[in-house]
Amino acid sequence: MKKTLAALICASTLMGGAMADEIVRTPAPGNFPISTVVEVPSTAKTYYLSGVVPAKQEDGTFGNTEAQTVSVLKGIEAQLKAKGLEMSDIVKMQAFLVATPETGKMDFDGFMKGYNQYFGTEAQPNTPARSTFEIKALYLPEWFVEIEVIAVK
Repeated sequence: MKKTLAALICASTLMGGAMADEIVRTPAPGNFPISTVVEVPSTAKTYYLSGVVPAKQEDGTFGNTEAQTVSVLKGIEAQLKAKGLEMSDIVKMQAFLVATPETGKMDFDGFMKGYNQYFGTEAQPNTPARSTFEIKALYLPEWFVEIEVIAVK
C-alpha cells in the first residue's frame, strides 16, 4: 500500500511538472497573428538571435518589403534549424521596418504578407509576442526589413 501511494505521488508530481513546463501563448484579439503574452517555463532553454537582414534575390536586388520579409524569415529559419529549432519555437520578435522610397512610410501590409506565410497558419499556428517599429534606416539603403527573435525549447 505504501509503495503504491508513493508511486502515485511520484507520478502526480512528474505529471504536474510536465504540465507546468508548457509554453503558453495568449492570442491577440480579432485573430491578429501575434500573441499578446507568451509564458515560458524556467526549464526552457532560451536562444537569442541577432538581427537578420535580407539576402539579394536572383535579380540582384533585395526586393520589396514582402520579399525582404520572406528572405529574412528564411534566414531565421535556417539559423534555428542549425540549432535543432523550428519557427514554432519563436516566442518573441522585434521587426524593424524602413520607409520605402515610394510611400515615405513603412510598408506594414507588405511585411504582414511575408510574416503570414510563417506564423498563424494551419501548418504552424504558434505566434510570437511581437513589436514592429518604423526606423530611419538600416546599414544598406536598399534594406527595408531587419528582424530579431528569441526562441525557446
